[in-house]
Amino acid sequence: MERPMVSKCPICDSKMDVTKLHCKTCGTSLEGRFTPCKFCQLTKEQLEFTEVFLASRGNIKEVERFLGISYPTVRSRLDTVIAALGYRVEYEEDTHRKDILKALNEGEISAEEAIRLLKK
Repeated sequence: MERPMVSKCPICDSKMDVTKLHCKTCGTSLEGRFTPCKFCQLTKEQLEFTEVFLASRGNIKEVERFLGISYPTVRSRLDTVIAALGYRVEYEEDTHRKDILKALNEGEISAEEAIRLLKK
């Protein structure tokens, strides 16, 4: 049974390094320090969102419909994925704050998630 690669330490939440690669076909193994791809470092939820976003060809209305969430929530999740991939997220502070509060008010995100997003 194959399992997805773990990208964060279950003990201290630090990034994990890949130190061994193995070929199932011929049995060859490589040892060293390998950097996992950026997408491998996304959380399961971020990866699922990214897959829906890509399958929708970036159409936010389609993402809203498919996931049953509002525009502010889609935008917030997209910003989170962009930041997790190591890119700078630029947005107008007041609009971002209003989007978060609206999503919280409509019950689309938890209070904890709203606090985390507002602290960014």
